[in-house]
Amino acid sequence: MTAIRVLIVDDSAFVRQVLTEILSSDPAIDVVGAAPNPIVARDMIKSLTPDVVTLDIEMPRMDGLAFLDKIMSLRPMPVLMISSLTQKGADTAVRALEMGAFDCIAKPVVGLVEGLPALRNEIIGKVKAAAVANIRPRSGEQVRPVQRPGVTYNSSEKIIAIGASTGGVEALQELLTALPSDVPAVVVTQHMPAMFTASFASRLNQLCAVTVKQAENGERVLPGHVYIAPGGFHLELARNGANYVCRVHDEPAVSGHRPSVDVLFRSVAHAAGPNAIGIILTGMGRDGAMGLLEMRSAGAPTIGQDEASCVVYGMPKAARDNGAVEIELPLGKIVDHVLKRCEALAARGVRV
Repeated sequence: MTAIRVLIVDDSAFVRQVLTEILSSDPAIDVVGAAPNPIVARDMIKSLTPDVVTLDIEMPRMDGLAFLDKIMSLRPMPVLMISSLTQKGADTAVRALEMGAFDCIAKPVVGLVEGLPALRNEIIGKVKAAAVANIRPRSGEQVRPVQRPGVTYNSSEKIIAIGASTGGVEALQELLTALPSDVPAVVVTQHMPAMFTASFASRLNQLCAVTVKQAENGERVLPGHVYIAPGGFHLELARNGANYVCRVHDEPAVSGHRPSVDVLFRSVAHAAGPNAIGIILTGMGRDGAMGLLEMRSAGAPTIGQDEASCVVYGMPKAARDNGAVEIELPLGKIVDHVLKRCEALAARGVRV
């Protein structure tokens, strides 16, 4: 089997050295080069043809975002971003993920000597996953809310639950920006570092017709709103009398994750039953497969993102294989299908 060819781009000689040592410790990975800035990296990409690029965000001569934009526009390939654990770093990392970066590794601000080696398994795992990812050229088209004349969806009973992981930031942006402002309430679990979710929610709120926010414990769940699980915390849907509310807590990880998609989906199955719609998007692993099956067993329509439109066809495949997915759809067709299902449920007398 051919080794994965990796190019490291970082202005810190120390970081380049440590990343080289970490990645070279795995026989399946070959570090073909290390560049101190994007200008040098540009020529190395042409001559070395790497399978994966690791890219620092903040660098001299050309920042990581500008370089990422050039890569994704001219030569789309898997790019693993390196971001410092600062608010500025979080905001920039979210933009990078929206632009098509495969994933982001949170680099410690202090304690690099101990901190980076401690991330060895995460770094190697993400590089290996990136090497087989489905990286697509950006369309450049602005997504507009789906409009169905004469139809309103405002409902305090209907719930849309979405789970995503790797590739999900870009997918969620495309999906959520297509939602009309009166859509039923949406609850979302997206795997991402704890410091990134507030930036992610804020960024989406600027782009979407719906109101997007990071979920808070005990708050009422309202139509026309999207609630995103905070990084490091599980999000559950619960009942408080006639109303839905968010339950946010830091109980142990489930399926290896906190937040966990399984935790969200299971809570939605219990609290909303057939009044919910479940959607599982791109991501590594199996998180969400069992929870989505519980939603389907409770009478909820369930949708999986199809393989062709996924960056990583892991979570949707696991859900499909265990019978949790009722229908698979390309990402661009999911919103229209969801809105049609809302209409159909209303016509059958199910409260929407």
